[in-house]
Amino acid sequence: MFRPRVIPILLLKGKGLVKSVKFKNHRYIGDPINAVRIFNDFKADELVFLDIIASIEKRTISLDFVRNVGDEANMPFSVGGGIRSIRNIRDIINCGAEKVILNTYAVENPDFIKKASEEFGSTTIVISMDVKNKIFGRRCLKIVDGTKSTVLDPVVFARKMEKFGAGEIIINSIDRDGEMNGYDLKLIEEVSKAVTIPVVAAGGCKSMGDFTDAINKSYASAVSAGSLFVYHGPRKAVLISYPTQSELRKLFSE
Repeated sequence: MFRPRVIPILLLKGKGLVKSVKFKNHRYIGDPINAVRIFNDFKADELVFLDIIASIEKRTISLDFVRNVGDEANMPFSVGGGIRSIRNIRDIINCGAEKVILNTYAVENPDFIKKASEEFGSTTIVISMDVKNKIFGRRCLKIVDGTKSTVLDPVVFARKMEKFGAGEIIINSIDRDGEMNGYDLKLIEEVSKAVTIPVVAAGGCKSMGDFTDAINKSYASAVSAGSLFVYHGPRKAVLISYPTQSELRKLFSE
């Protein structure tokens, strides 16, 4: 039986893990390598690490960090943060990452996605799209960790990225980030229907029921969460968790 991937998205700021709300109010969560060990024990499907200040600081995610994750992780993992060259990608893959995630530079230089997918294959190249709602039901992509607006429509841009060779898209709602009020199912559905490559739902997940909604109602190929996997209880005590394999099999078989 096919079971969609369930992916923790972990945000890096400096050397620590943080969690945001609407891309602001970053709260320190803990040591990232310790989190990897815990997710190893839980047998997580895959991990995503995003260095949220790399583009702001005009640098690339630390290769030492990627290498440390590669030495520790028992599952595939992807990383993003300030990637702007073929060499960046080659170095990251050589340090153990399975895929790289591009956001800001994909908008600034879409042709780079063609070059990268030709060099490494489309399955290596993931596009992360951070979407902000505007007035009158309009949406736009934001880049540089949500600090810079663009005039790009997410559905149109998703189609362009697929055409240029991207192998996967992570679609994240800025308005729902950290709120734990459920995914933006309409946004996920529109992007999922616009492309044939896998789409990963992100932003706002509050419970495992949201996973099935994203898959069954919005046609996502995989689901991800941040707060759900690092917080526990109404006061949001920090506690890293992940569903058991039997829980996930049952969830997606219902």
